[in-house]
Amino acid sequence: MKAAVLGSPVAHSLSPVLHAAGYAELGLTDWSYGRYELLADDLAGFVAGLDTDWRGLSLTLPLKEACLEVAGEVSPLARRAGAGNTLVRLDSGGWRADNTDVPGLLDALRPAWDADWTWAAILGAGATARSALLALAELEVTRVHVYARNRQKGHEFLAWAASAAPGVDVSSAPLGHWLAGIEPAVLSTLPGGAADGFVLPGPRGGLLFDAVYAGWPTPLAGAAAEAGMTVIGGLGLLVHQAARQFALFTGQTAPLEAMFAAGRAALGVVS
Repeated sequence: MKAAVLGSPVAHSLSPVLHAAGYAELGLTDWSYGRYELLADDLAGFVAGLDTDWRGLSLTLPLKEACLEVAGEVSPLARRAGAGNTLVRLDSGGWRADNTDVPGLLDALRPAWDADWTWAAILGAGATARSALLALAELEVTRVHVYARNRQKGHEFLAWAASAAPGVDVSSAPLGHWLAGIEPAVLSTLPGGAADGFVLPGPRGGLLFDAVYAGWPTPLAGAAAEAGMTVIGGLGLLVHQAARQFALFTGQTAPLEAMFAAGRAALGVVS
């Protein structure tokens, strides 16, 4: 049985490490997991050429929207998010697009989440930010400020959110404005390096989630921790979403501890 992660760039992806650790822990010796560099225009042809040994695909940027177009079925969650990160082989031979980013983020956030938080901030306005908003809606957050690097992307996010999360009051502002915000929870979906220059102006409580998992702690995580915020790194999201993919691909419960251990070892994280 075969699975792989697709995207561009993809050389840095830890998905092969995490899935392989799961296979080893459960003794799934007939499974392998690779990686392929693909752009959106390449996805349909690549998927069409796969034989029935292929059971699942993990999608990273820039394929999270394109995967919906090549799937014969799309899960309600992926449809609502307008993005998927998973293609699962159907018994019919086709593919089903799904989104494990939303439940994976919920799995990562819940241990540190305060049920009284009804207001939050999202940094960024891309596909991961969409998953973040849907996760916040599930946590019963009713007001979200989206701080976008690109004004047009911010407007597009608001238009999407109006139908995807109608119970949440969503507003947009330029990215740098989040430093003056007072939201108790801040979810950064920015890529590595995009938030390195931020310096919080003073003490601040609450929670910061940083989707970046490499080079931990990131400058953003360090600044937030110094200001007094509880910090959650992107490894939690990465492992939890991968564990849900693992279950979809193999039909078996993912060994979370083994996958976390493999991820920490690959990143050189001690604990």
